[in-house]
Amino acid sequence: MFGEPAVVLSLVATGFLSFGLWVHHMFTTGLPQLGQSFFTAASMMIAIPSGIQVFCWIATLWAGRPRFDTPLLFVIGFIVLFVLRGLTGVMVRSVPFDQQAHDTYFVVAHLHYVQIGAFVFPLFAAMYFWFPKITGRFMSEKLGKVNFWLYVIGLHMTFMPQHWIGLLGMPRRIFTYSSQLNLDALNFVSSVGAFVQAAGVLVLFFNIIRS
Repeated sequence: MFGEPAVVLSLVATGFLSFGLWVHHMFTTGLPQLGQSFFTAASMMIAIPSGIQVFCWIATLWAGRPRFDTPLLFVIGFIVLFVLRGLTGVMVRSVPFDQQAHDTYFVVAHLHYVQIGAFVFPLFAAMYFWFPKITGRFMSEKLGKVNFWLYVIGLHMTFMPQHWIGLLGMPRRIFTYSSQLNLDALNFVSSVGAFVQAAGVLVLFFNIIRS
């Protein structure tokens, strides 16, 4: 890995700064302004070690001879989502913006970009990479790429519209919403995207069983 010491130090810094990071989820609970300022600064600072990691990952790919098989596709998808969630993360770390976006679908979208990008994509990459080493059998590369593209397309169809839905005022944790908000089309695209994601997961299960 390019710049391994820098990546390790960045991970340590991320862990340390995380103690002052989580409070940006509570900016609307009546924290004193001094506390909000401190936790905003900590939340902004975590972009530095995150950026170092991204550049080291890109340099590792640049210096190597990458094979764009399914595991690497999911790793690249992880890097892209890592950057996207960082951009929306910087937005919700701003107190005035967070107070407007809190408890809206913008936060739902940001959260799922974080969780899926950080956990699901690397997990899928590991499954495709380690499956032949554990079982002695390769999974289908064609089905793996179908799995990847279905999941990526479905992910962005599901959660990208939710950023706009949230900014347009749709609150989270409700089962219905006013038709006067004119959010029907975006919500429909989001729902279709969820089914596309599910199709990608079904392809993965079929690939595992078949292999």
